[in-house]
Amino acid sequence: MSGDQILQLFAYLLPAVVTGAVAFYFFRLHTRNEDGRRRFLLHKDSQKETLPIRLQAYERMALFLERITLNNLVVRVAPKGKNKSDYENLLIKQIENEFEHNLSQQIYMSDSCWNIIKTAKNTTIQIIRSAGMSETDSPDKLREDILNQTMEKESPSNAALAYVKKEVSDLWK
Repeated sequence: MSGDQILQLFAYLLPAVVTGAVAFYFFRLHTRNEDGRRRFLLHKDSQKETLPIRLQAYERMALFLERITLNNLVVRVAPKGKNKSDYENLLIKQIENEFEHNLSQQIYMSDSCWNIIKTAKNTTIQIIRSAGMSETDSPDKLREDILNQTMEKESPSNAALAYVKKEVSDLWK
């Protein structure tokens, strides 16, 4: 092969190589865009299905937190006898039953939110136990002691409820 033939071969190959490279680039770009579009549509469809379930989980946990707020709990659950420790155990059992009923909701919320809800539950139980250790002897006095403790500081349920509301508002961002 002479120099002219090599130059002529190169002149024929150069446009074909450039065209092939441009076609490859655009094909790869198109494939990436299609993949991104499919992922977006899949995510959008799954959001349509999961968002109502997640909101329902947050609603149920908000209701749980409202129900275990000490003011509401003491008013809703009346003592059944004259024994203070029976009433204390009844209040704690109510909280535990409510919590167990809503245990499955944790899969729809963040770990931090779930941990705050658990902490609020445990702190509420701790407040009831500390009020039960007082010198009172009747369930009515125990109710009074619990209500007095809630007057002094914010309820753990209210702090957890504020966090739940914040997390729900983050779903819209």
